[in-house]
Amino acid sequence: MDPKLRDFFDAHLEAVLAELPPMVHQLLEETPLIVEDYPSMQIMRQMGIRHRGDLCGLYTGIPLTQRSIEHSGTLSDVIHVFREGVLNLASHRRGVVDEKELRRQIRITILHELGHLHGFDEEELEELGY
Repeated sequence: MDPKLRDFFDAHLEAVLAELPPMVHQLLEETPLIVEDYPSMQIMRQMGIRHRGDLCGLYTGIPLTQRSIEHSGTLSDVIHVFREGVLNLASHRRGVVDEKELRRQIRITILHELGHLHGFDEEELEELGY
Protein backbone atom coordinates (compact mmCIF):
# COMPACT_ATOMS: atom_id res chain seq x y z
CA MET A 1 0.00 0.00 0.00
CA ASP A 2 1.18 3.50 -0.82
CA PRO A 3 2.74 5.02 2.34
CA LYS A 4 0.77 8.25 1.82
CA LEU A 5 -2.51 6.32 1.70
CA ARG A 6 -1.47 4.37 4.80
CA ASP A 7 -0.69 7.64 6.62
CA PHE A 8 -4.00 9.12 5.42
CA PHE A 9 -5.90 6.10 6.77
CA ASP A 10 -4.00 6.06 10.06
CA ALA A 11 -4.69 9.78 10.66
CA HIS A 12 -8.41 9.12 10.25
CA LEU A 13 -8.16 6.04 12.48
CA GLU A 14 -6.56 8.16 15.22
CA ALA A 15 -9.33 10.75 14.87
CA VAL A 16 -12.01 8.05 15.17
CA LEU A 17 -10.32 6.52 18.20
CA ALA A 18 -10.16 9.94 19.88
CA GLU A 19 -13.94 10.33 19.44
CA LEU A 20 -14.89 6.94 20.92
CA PRO A 21 -16.37 6.90 24.43
CA PRO A 22 -14.18 6.08 27.47
CA MET A 23 -15.77 2.64 27.84
CA VAL A 24 -14.57 1.66 24.35
CA HIS A 25 -11.08 2.91 25.22
CA GLN A 26 -11.10 0.66 28.29
CA LEU A 27 -11.96 -2.33 26.10
CA LEU A 28 -9.23 -1.44 23.62
CA GLU A 29 -6.69 -1.23 26.45
CA GLU A 30 -7.47 -4.87 27.24
CA THR A 31 -7.75 -6.05 23.63
CA PRO A 32 -4.96 -5.17 21.20
CA LEU A 33 -6.00 -3.39 18.02
CA ILE A 34 -3.76 -4.33 15.11
CA VAL A 35 -4.03 -2.40 11.85
CA GLU A 36 -2.78 -4.12 8.71
CA ASP A 37 -3.01 -3.31 5.02
CA TYR A 38 -4.92 -6.52 4.23
CA PRO A 39 -5.54 -10.02 5.65
CA SER A 40 -3.01 -12.80 5.21
CA MET A 41 -3.64 -15.63 2.77
CA GLN A 42 -4.13 -17.92 5.78
CA ILE A 43 -6.90 -15.72 7.17
CA MET A 44 -8.52 -15.48 3.75
CA ARG A 45 -8.53 -19.27 3.37
CA GLN A 46 -9.90 -19.78 6.89
CA MET A 47 -12.68 -17.26 6.29
CA GLY A 48 -13.44 -18.26 2.70
CA ILE A 49 -12.58 -14.78 1.43
CA ARG A 50 -11.58 -14.58 -2.24
CA HIS A 51 -10.58 -10.91 -2.49
CA ARG A 52 -8.45 -9.40 0.24
CA GLY A 53 -10.24 -6.05 -0.05
CA ASP A 54 -13.50 -7.69 1.04
CA LEU A 55 -12.50 -8.01 4.71
CA CYS A 56 -12.49 -4.91 6.92
CA GLY A 57 -11.85 -6.43 10.30
CA LEU A 58 -11.47 -9.61 12.30
CA TYR A 59 -11.80 -10.55 15.93
CA THR A 60 -9.71 -13.49 17.09
CA GLY A 61 -10.11 -14.96 20.53
CA ILE A 62 -12.76 -16.43 22.78
CA PRO A 63 -15.84 -14.21 23.24
CA LEU A 64 -16.51 -13.14 26.81
CA THR A 65 -19.80 -15.05 26.77
CA GLN A 66 -17.99 -18.34 26.06
CA ARG A 67 -15.06 -18.08 28.47
CA SER A 68 -14.52 -20.37 31.38
CA ILE A 69 -11.70 -21.37 33.70
CA GLU A 70 -10.73 -23.96 31.09
CA HIS A 71 -9.61 -21.15 28.77
CA SER A 72 -6.82 -19.88 31.01
CA GLY A 73 -3.50 -19.88 29.22
CA THR A 74 -5.03 -19.37 25.76
CA LEU A 75 -3.89 -16.65 23.38
CA SER A 76 -5.23 -13.19 24.10
CA ASP A 77 -7.99 -11.56 22.09
CA VAL A 78 -7.00 -9.40 19.14
CA ILE A 79 -8.96 -7.04 16.92
CA HIS A 80 -7.60 -6.60 13.40
CA VAL A 81 -8.55 -3.71 11.11
CA PHE A 82 -7.65 -4.10 7.44
CA ARG A 83 -7.02 -0.78 5.70
CA GLU A 84 -7.73 -2.05 2.18
CA GLY A 85 -11.21 -3.38 3.02
CA VAL A 86 -12.24 -0.25 4.90
CA LEU A 87 -10.90 2.00 2.14
CA ASN A 88 -12.85 -0.03 -0.43
CA LEU A 89 -16.11 0.63 1.42
CA ALA A 90 -15.32 4.33 1.74
CA SER A 91 -14.38 4.88 -1.90
CA HIS A 92 -16.50 6.02 -4.82
CA ARG A 93 -16.46 4.10 -8.08
CA ARG A 94 -13.65 6.30 -9.37
CA GLY A 95 -11.53 5.32 -6.36
CA VAL A 96 -11.90 8.64 -4.56
CA VAL A 97 -12.10 8.17 -0.80
CA ASP A 98 -14.96 9.92 0.98
CA GLU A 99 -13.34 11.04 4.26
CA LYS A 100 -16.59 11.17 6.21
CA GLU A 101 -17.48 7.66 5.03
CA LEU A 102 -13.95 6.47 5.84
CA ARG A 103 -14.34 7.56 9.45
CA ARG A 104 -17.77 5.97 9.62
CA GLN A 105 -16.46 2.68 8.26
CA ILE A 106 -13.48 2.69 10.64
CA ARG A 107 -15.84 3.26 13.58
CA ILE A 108 -18.24 0.56 12.42
CA THR A 109 -15.37 -1.93 11.96
CA ILE A 110 -13.94 -1.35 15.43
CA LEU A 111 -17.34 -1.54 17.14
CA HIS A 112 -18.31 -4.59 15.05
CA GLU A 113 -15.21 -6.50 16.15
CA LEU A 114 -15.71 -5.42 19.78
CA GLY A 115 -19.24 -6.82 19.42
CA HIS A 116 -17.75 -10.21 18.54
CA LEU A 117 -15.61 -9.95 21.69
CA HIS A 118 -18.88 -9.68 23.61
CA GLY A 119 -20.42 -12.69 21.88
CA PHE A 120 -22.57 -11.05 19.21
CA ASP A 121 -22.81 -12.93 15.92
CA GLU A 122 -22.94 -11.39 12.44
CA GLU A 123 -26.74 -11.27 12.29
CA GLU A 124 -27.05 -9.57 15.67
CA LEU A 125 -24.40 -7.01 14.77
CA GLU A 126 -26.10 -6.29 11.44
CA GLU A 127 -29.39 -5.66 13.28
CA LEU A 128 -27.55 -3.14 15.47
CA GLY A 129 -26.13 -1.38 12.42
CA TYR A 130 -22.61 -2.80 12.73
